[in-house]
Amino acid sequence: MSNAGDFPDNKELAAITSKIYENGGVVAAVCHGPAALINVKLSNGKFLVDGKKINSFTNSEEKGIGLDKVVPFALETALVKRGAKFQSSDNFQSHVVVNDRVITGQNPMSATAVGDAIRIALQN
Repeated sequence: MSNAGDFPDNKELAAITSKIYENGGVVAAVCHGPAALINVKLSNGKFLVDGKKINSFTNSEEKGIGLDKVVPFALETALVKRGAKFQSSDNFQSHVVVNDRVITGQNPMSATAVGDAIRIALQN
């Protein structure tokens, strides 16, 4: 079984994600799922998250549940290092960000709203 720490280095997942996005598809992830977006590069050589408003489980939330010293890396920090314009709400509040067919949710409380955003994006 995989965990979010495996996602950034999964070249197959990154290639699939890039292909979906570059073919006009929607890419979405919630909570620790955006870890899969960290190393996704587009055909122009830029990271998918570079310059985009992105959301994920926050450094503050990791600390709030006492896992900041346990997780393999700080997801929020890693996304920002790749050029993401990180957006968040208070800990454990639902928060969804939609930016150019990339939909991200902050935490498990955001899952339903992410699903709704995906439905809307696919209808458009």
